[in-house]
Amino acid sequence: MAAELVEAKNMVMSFRVSDLQMLLGFVGRSKSGLKHELVTRALQLVQFDCSPELFKKIKELYETRYAKKSSEPTPQPHRPLDPLAMHSAYDRASSVPRTPLTGPNIDYPVLYGKYLNGLGRLPAKTLKPEVRLVKLPFFNMLDELLKPTELVPQNNEKLQESPCIFALTPRQVELIRNSRELQPGVKAVQVVLRICYSDTSSPQEDQYPPNIAVKVNHSYCSVPGYYPSNKPGVEPKRPCRPINLTHLMYLSSATNRITVTWGNYGKSYSVALYLVRQLTSSELLQRLKTIGVKHPELCKALVKEKLRLDPDSEIATTGVRVSLICPLVKMRLSVPCRAETCAHLQCFDAVFYLQMNEKKPTWMCPVCDKPAPYDQLIIDGLLSKILSECEDADEIEYLVDGSWCPIRAEKERSCSPQCPILVLGTSDANGLLPAPNVNSGGGGTLGGAGGGGGAAGGVENGKPGADVVDLTLDSSSSSEEEEEEEEDEEDEDEEGPRPKRRCPFQKGLVSAC
Repeated sequence: MAAELVEAKNMVMSFRVSDLQMLLGFVGRSKSGLKHELVTRALQLVQFDCSPELFKKIKELYETRYAKKSSEPTPQPHRPLDPLAMHSAYDRASSVPRTPLTGPNIDYPVLYGKYLNGLGRLPAKTLKPEVRLVKLPFFNMLDELLKPTELVPQNNEKLQESPCIFALTPRQVELIRNSRELQPGVKAVQVVLRICYSDTSSPQEDQYPPNIAVKVNHSYCSVPGYYPSNKPGVEPKRPCRPINLTHLMYLSSATNRITVTWGNYGKSYSVALYLVRQLTSSELLQRLKTIGVKHPELCKALVKEKLRLDPDSEIATTGVRVSLICPLVKMRLSVPCRAETCAHLQCFDAVFYLQMNEKKPTWMCPVCDKPAPYDQLIIDGLLSKILSECEDADEIEYLVDGSWCPIRAEKERSCSPQCPILVLGTSDANGLLPAPNVNSGGGGTLGGAGGGGGAAGGVENGKPGADVVDLTLDSSSSSEEEEEEEEDEEDEDEEGPRPKRRCPFQKGLVSAC
């Protein structure tokens, strides 16, 4: 059995791209990718899943290939590959640098030796971490056409070029052609190019190198430009997104050539090709409504947890207010949403949040300004129920028991006719008149000025005392008014008329409210 495996591997190593594609198609595996990827895939198949039918197919392809070359010189047979030599190749793999995207003149058996550490079931010490890209909510990956591969400079020039050649399978071509159009000329199923830093510590976001240009076959592809900056001294930012190559590709079995031009300024970048299906914000919203709704009882328990009495705190929170207005668009919430990781109960509208991230993906919570990625979003079932029950209020308050009550805006206080009235420009300029009590029978009038003052302030040493006005009194009796007027007249006769105080205001009535 070991001899058959070695023989099968040697035959696979001698296959051309068409033979490899036929072999992989025979077992239902992906036939896309560069030759070294096809070789790796086929050898992995032989190593771990070599059935008699597969061995027979390999032998058939091998004999068919060399039968066509019977008139040509017999090719030199490959030297049997010693399993120990393969393991020594594993040990040497760590010292081999990453293979760049290169041209078609490649010694693929040698290249395979460099890519042995890419197999899935090798000793852990030989596995090297791969570059991973973050998942994008608006793109569902269908196939991986090219794994993240490092852009390696070929010389000391600042401007570098890295080519890549691949072909689409008939199934992939059919998927693209039969997909709907998101907009004129833009299919939902696309071939996209993604570029990121060559950092294996965590999933990487899309990041373009300087001076980037992408050429597909014979045409250059448009790359998102820079956002203009309105702030002085701030460099404009470029939105780094997947680059759609579909409209410039050959939708057939013909090979496509992609050339990435980039600036070599010390940082390392990796490129990858994917077949994806682009989604819209309405599709993401429908998916969120299907799998992301949090039950009202769970939301109620969260409210109780937030308002639970903390024994270490001196301040007890008896309630928390939540607005029913979306902080994004200042409109009433329709689909209340927030991130599971957010500490607040305030929600924003999922409809507008998804639409904004479809245009410019930031995925930041508009309430606390912390990351709120799509896979962390939940729809608040309790607040959805409140929105349907409370239509005449823009704010509610959660109580400690998990219940809620609406908070309606208070109407502006109007000036009551019972407010004290200030009389300006009269002989008694400091007099304050209480408003007439419309509900009482014996009504005081505006002429009864400062009736309470007559009782409180008398005449001392022949001079009138200071008038003290009690604003709490309703009105003064007519007899007190007459006595005060007589006293004022006697004072004027003895001392002469008082000099009139100049009033800075116009004569009239001013409410003391």
